[in-house]
Amino acid sequence: MKSRLFSRGLAGLFTVVALLLSGCGYNDFQRLDEQTKSAWSEVLNQYQRRADLVPNIVATVKGEANFEQETLTKVVEARARATSMQVTPETLNNPEAFAKFQAAQGELSSALSRLLMVTENYPNLKANQGFQDLRVQLEGTENRITVARNRYIQAVQAYNVLARSFPNNLTAMVFGYTVKPTFSVQNEAQISTPPTVDFNKK
Repeated sequence: MKSRLFSRGLAGLFTVVALLLSGCGYNDFQRLDEQTKSAWSEVLNQYQRRADLVPNIVATVKGEANFEQETLTKVVEARARATSMQVTPETLNNPEAFAKFQAAQGELSSALSRLLMVTENYPNLKANQGFQDLRVQLEGTENRITVARNRYIQAVQAYNVLARSFPNNLTAMVFGYTVKPTFSVQNEAQISTPPTVDFNKK
């Protein structure tokens, strides 16, 4: 009899706890946290897609006589720094690590933009269909990066609003749901501009 009462009491306690958790945003934290992780994975996928294009672009450009080696070197070094960073799910909750990741990706964006501007001075590269195809792929990838990054920003915004709102902020404190870092305004302006590709230049 006592064990039955205990079981009923325990079941009732679990029910109350479940109701309290659902009422204080616990389930919403779970859902939005997963959304940010999913959106972040897509950002990483697109950055990796861009990084995979760089060796082919560099190899093609290297074939051009007297091409600016400093520009090529900066692209290669920027790619190395961007791809050497260890990015884990914890990066999403570490503002310092997130900022370093942003800076590395922004540096690669700048180096690639400079490379494409310089190639305009080389008629052979402009006439190289293989190189032009790579440019189109790079521009498309930069656009996909922008879309993926904007989706991540929106997902983080929804999560952070929940984490800062009462009484959900109490749940956040109890379960360790901290505010997530997002792309800074300065960085967003820097890396949201795809490299310029002008096929009308002669």
